[in-house]
Amino acid sequence: MIQVAQKDITKMNYIDAIVVAANKNLQTGTGLYKNIHRCAGERLLKECCLLGGCKEGEAKITGGYNLPCRYIIHTVAPVWIDGNYGEKELLERCYINSLKLALKYDIHSIAFSAIPTGRSTYPPSIAAEIAIKTVMDFIYKYPEKIDLIEWAISGERICRAYRKALKNVNYLYDGYI
Repeated sequence: MIQVAQKDITKMNYIDAIVVAANKNLQTGTGLYKNIHRCAGERLLKECCLLGGCKEGEAKITGGYNLPCRYIIHTVAPVWIDGNYGEKELLERCYINSLKLALKYDIHSIAFSAIPTGRSTYPPSIAAEIAIKTVMDFIYKYPEKIDLIEWAISGERICRAYRKALKNVNYLYDGYI
């Protein structure tokens, strides 16, 4: 099942892993990523320091520590310039690499934040369409591997963009989800 909900990703106690936009050094940062670090506790920062950073489009996994999920997948989203500098491909890689980690770690339920819509200023409608389509393409290839994918988005405007994208992309799959 794939769904979009307006909720706090740090409180989802039925999810195996959350996926959040990180900075390249995987340090505390700002916004949601800062909140993830605060909620997970200082052991998260210690583990992140051992990972050697993360490049745009890549993903790294850590324990969830004080969060209710088992894992946190950290991915570095591209900064939106104007859509002509490989932003789409890098964003697709964020999702694909996160989902590959989910398969590797036997993760069956995963919650994504609205990865590129914070400080990277990615337009929400474009980000949502790329995110939903990329995840659905991946799940279509591995239909029995992940049971639940949910976007947990705190803001109503961005949540609406993801809901609309889910509805639009669902038509491409003829009701697959």
